[in-house]
Amino acid sequence: MKLRTKIHLFTTLLMLFLLALMNSGVYLLYEQLAINTEYKQLKSRGEELLASFSQLTDGAATDPTIILRTYMPTDGAVRVLNEAGKPISSVHASLELENIQLQLGKDESYARSEIDGIPVIMIETPAIWTDGSVVKLQLLQRLNEVAINADLLKLILVAVTAIIAIPLLISNMALSRIILKPLERLNLAMKKSGTAGTYEKIEKADGGKDELAEIGRTFNGMMEALETNYRKQEQFVSNASHELKTPLTVIESYAKLLLRRGFTNEKVAKEALGAIVNESVRMNDLIVQMLELAKNKEHASLSISEIDISLLLESTASQMRQAYNRTVELHGVASLFIQSDEQKLKQLLFIILDNARKYSEDKIIITTAQQEKTISIAIQDLGEGIAEDQIPQLFDRFYRVNKDRNRKTGGTGLGLAIAKELSEKLQIQMNVQSELGTGTCFTLLIPFIIEGNKEERK
Repeated sequence: MKLRTKIHLFTTLLMLFLLALMNSGVYLLYEQLAINTEYKQLKSRGEELLASFSQLTDGAATDPTIILRTYMPTDGAVRVLNEAGKPISSVHASLELENIQLQLGKDESYARSEIDGIPVIMIETPAIWTDGSVVKLQLLQRLNEVAINADLLKLILVAVTAIIAIPLLISNMALSRIILKPLERLNLAMKKSGTAGTYEKIEKADGGKDELAEIGRTFNGMMEALETNYRKQEQFVSNASHELKTPLTVIESYAKLLLRRGFTNEKVAKEALGAIVNESVRMNDLIVQMLELAKNKEHASLSISEIDISLLLESTASQMRQAYNRTVELHGVASLFIQSDEQKLKQLLFIILDNARKYSEDKIIITTAQQEKTISIAIQDLGEGIAEDQIPQLFDRFYRVNKDRNRKTGGTGLGLAIAKELSEKLQIQMNVQSELGTGTCFTLLIPFIIEGNKEERK
C-alpha cells in the first residue's frame, strides 16, 4: 500500500471515528438530559398526587380513581399496589402500558424500558391508601416527544457527518499532497542520481520554512558537497597518478640506460644511479605526504599541553638553519604561552618555513605578536611572490604556482594542503599576503586555548 493511500485511509478513518464518537456522545447526552427532565416533571406530578391523597379520609365520597386519572401523565399510567405487589387500582392511557412490568432497582430514581422503540420511565413512591394501609404508588410516562426529537437529532448528526466527510476527504488529499510532493521530488532526484551517475538536486527547495523544505535544502547541500568532494577526489587521483608516473618514468629510463651502458661507462652509471636515487627520494616524499594528508583527515585526538611559543619557534628555526644552512630571524614578544598540540603545531610551522625556504634564496623573518584573544605568527620570505589571483588555490592538492621551479626544489604540491588541514584541526586562522617581486607572508592567528570536545584530547 502506498504512503498516499495510507495517509488517506488513516486520516479519514480517524476523523470519521472521532466524529462518530462525538456524535454518539451528543446523542446519548441529549437523551439522558431529556429523560431527566421528564423524570423531574413526573416526580413533581407524583408529589401533587400524594398531596391530594393526603386530603382524603376513610369513607370519603370522592372516588380515588378520579384523583388518579386527574394526575395521570399524558400518554402514561398510574398504579396502586399493595404491600404484596398486587394491583389495587390503576388507570392507563393505552393498553401497552397496562401490561408493561417495571421493577425499580436499588439506588435508582426511576426504572426505564421501551415499547416499540419508545422509552418509558416509571417512578415509585409509598402512600397511605383510603383504608389507611400503606401502598406503592407508581407513575409511568411514555416519552414520545423524546423519541421523536432523538430520532431527529440522530438524522441531523448522520447528515452532518456525511457532509463533513466530503471536505474532510478533500483536505486529507491536499494534506497528503503537501507532505508527499517534496518526498516525491526527493525520490526522483535520488533515482536520477543513481541511474545517471549525476548529482541531481531537488527543484523548488529554496522556498518554504517548514521541515520538508529544510530536508530539501539539506539534501541539495549534501549533493553539492558530494559533487565537490567527488571532483576533488577525481582531480586528486589524476594528479597523484601523474605525479607518481613522472619519477617512475625517469627511474625506468635511467635503469634501461644503466643496463645498456652502465657496465662499460662509469660516468653514465653514476649519472643514472644518481637520477634514480633522486627520483626515488622524491617519490617517497610524495607518498609520505599523501599518507600524511589522509591521516590528517581522520578524527585523531589532540594532545593538549601548555606551549611556550618562543621556545617552539626557536627550536623549529634552529632545525631549519642546521638542515638547510639558511638565515631565519625571530622578532617579537619574548615569552608567549598557549594551550595546544605541540607536535602538530610544530609540523604546521615547519611546512610553512620549508615552503618559504624553497621559494626564496634570501632570509626568512618570523614575527610574533600578542593580540586580544590570539597570538599572531607572521612568516615572511623575500622571494618572487605570488599573483593575487593564485592565492586562493594555494591550499589545493598538487597545485603549483610555478611547476618548473617546483620540480627543481622538490615540491610535491601537498605541503600547504597538509598545513590547511592542520590549521583547521588546531583552530588556527591562516592568512596569506603576497606581492610579485617582494615576497610572501603567511600569518597564523593561534588561540590561547583550543575550544572543543574534551574527549578528543589526550
